[in-house]
Amino acid sequence: MVPQRAALGMGRGAYFPRAFSRPDVAMVPQRAALGMGRGALGGSVHSAAMYRPRRIVLIRHGQSAGNIDEEAYTTTPDWRIPLTAHGRAEAQGAGRKLRALLEERSGARAYFYHSPYLRCQDTLDAIISQLNPECIIGTREEPRISEQQFGNLQSTAVTQKSKAERNHFGRFYYRFPSGESALDVYNRVSSFIATIYRDVEQMRGVGVLTPETHIVIVSHGLAARAFIMRWFQLTVGDFELLSNQPNGSLLVMELHTDAMGNQWYELTHDSWKLLNADGCIDLKCIRVGGKPGEMRHLVRPQNVLPSVCGLAPPSPPTELDG
Repeated sequence: MVPQRAALGMGRGAYFPRAFSRPDVAMVPQRAALGMGRGALGGSVHSAAMYRPRRIVLIRHGQSAGNIDEEAYTTTPDWRIPLTAHGRAEAQGAGRKLRALLEERSGARAYFYHSPYLRCQDTLDAIISQLNPECIIGTREEPRISEQQFGNLQSTAVTQKSKAERNHFGRFYYRFPSGESALDVYNRVSSFIATIYRDVEQMRGVGVLTPETHIVIVSHGLAARAFIMRWFQLTVGDFELLSNQPNGSLLVMELHTDAMGNQWYELTHDSWKLLNADGCIDLKCIRVGGKPGEMRHLVRPQNVLPSVCGLAPPSPPTELDG
């Protein structure tokens, strides 16, 4: 079995690595030459050349060996945990869903960022296997969207004790012994978002970006939640309401434009449902949008107790991280 990226002649950071260079297009100084401010992915549209990506899609890797058996972390480094057979099937299914999204838009193409973890690399290969190679701009390995660090080879008993402490302490600020807090993941994801802005500017400058470009991020449950929190400027309390999206599922952020030319992204309703496995978000009155000036916070259903949503000591978690 030849890895999909190698079969396509891609490799890591392929097609348009870092500078998105093309031999037939001269590079130009980015921000000054294009007359652009910081709103590369939002703000007002002043000319037809000011394209923003049509969608930003966050895909969680398929089921891994660690998702079904925490003992895997005691003998195998987390970043080398593989997909299960079911996880590979989930990843292929994610590829078919992404293909359907791309086929909705004539000329749609995708640029991929992926975590260096084996389960994310294998998920990416499975996704690419379901796509037309002409739809792929390129791929890049991005360490800042790696899984939360829980320590090195992990003792199951210690990890379970830590997760119970996390649920009591608060999931955002709790730091695992020899590992990270969700705040640490949030900080590195914030830096990664700034890189997306710069990359979009570069793609625009060399003629790679079109109105139908999709940015696709293959990562982990917590990293995706941190991304959503940072992009939509959610509160720490909001973060505590969010569940991990299921393995192999897609969170889709759609570009919107109003009559004044202002552009912003909104997470689809189906995507919010994927983040609401614990029933902590009132899907009928979500007030979160990327449009400037709009309120940005989640609403907990009145009939759901805070303890259900991780705001007080809940029952031991049933979902394995990773």
